[in-house]
Amino acid sequence: MRQEQFVARYQHEWQQFEHWLQRRGQNPRKARGTRDPDLPGDETIPERYRRLCQQLALARRRGYSPQLVERLQQLMQRGHSLLYRTPAPRWQRAVEFLVADFPQLVRSQAAAMAVACALFVLPLVGIFVLLQYQPELIHLLLDPRQIAQMEKMYDPAADRLGRDSGTDWAMFGHYIMNNISIGLRTFASGLLAGIGTVLVLLFNGITIGAVAGHLQQVGFGDPFWRFVVGHAPFELTAIVIAGGAGLQLGLRLLAPGRKRRIDALVEGGVIGARLCLGVAFMLLVAAFIEAFWSSTAAVPAWGKFSVSGVLWALVIFWLWRGGRGADHAD
Repeated sequence: MRQEQFVARYQHEWQQFEHWLQRRGQNPRKARGTRDPDLPGDETIPERYRRLCQQLALARRRGYSPQLVERLQQLMQRGHSLLYRTPAPRWQRAVEFLVADFPQLVRSQAAAMAVACALFVLPLVGIFVLLQYQPELIHLLLDPRQIAQMEKMYDPAADRLGRDSGTDWAMFGHYIMNNISIGLRTFASGLLAGIGTVLVLLFNGITIGAVAGHLQQVGFGDPFWRFVVGHAPFELTAIVIAGGAGLQLGLRLLAPGRKRRIDALVEGGVIGARLCLGVAFMLLVAAFIEAFWSSTAAVPAWGKFSVSGVLWALVIFWLWRGGRGADHAD
């Protein structure tokens, strides 16, 4: 084969590979998930690299021009440097995921997140308002033992808010197990065609609304709000995100589109698992705040609400702006 024919046959392939190298060299995550039709997907790069090595060997054996051989040699070396470089430390990848990939993934499932938010927030607010006018309805939602326990935990005369026993570290462990189990249950229930997730979100919204509404109505609202406002930004948002993860999983099970149902379910499972990693982090932070800050009765209400406002602003900004300017999370 003459050199001109050789170049004409593989020129476009070399240009695509060079384009991928330029994008990946500028930003290791830049080429992922891109929709640029001229940019090859990551899954094709190893095969393209092997072909490039074969083409370089052919060019040398057939005695093609030094300029062509040099070009292929440079492409091969750049590809080798990127494909076989040392991966980033795990802590760095974890930070990148939390700072950019996770909020980007949350935004990519905006519709499911909006539905989950409505299913959780509307019953919560509705029950809270209803109990201010019909306080006797609390007995339809909670049994007398639960009501007595809530009133004891949020007694204005108590030394600690939200609990009557246990050290901070012991409660930290308890909150971790409790919060993360709720998040995982909310997501995993999506396997029941999404109905399980809907029921879990409604149940949690009604229960929280009932507790908040009753304590507010009987005059225990001040200690209750001082306890919950600190960890609410992370905990409540995490529950909604876990619900969105479960709803998108259920939707893929019910309406897989043109994909096979099992393939759509696997895709939804991968997305949900990555969302649950971020949810677990948020619930871990919430548990830490709940154990070491929320239960402190010495901090006045204005201090608790000020910190809560800052945390709400941070969570909203993180989920709204995190990963902006990069391509879709993979």
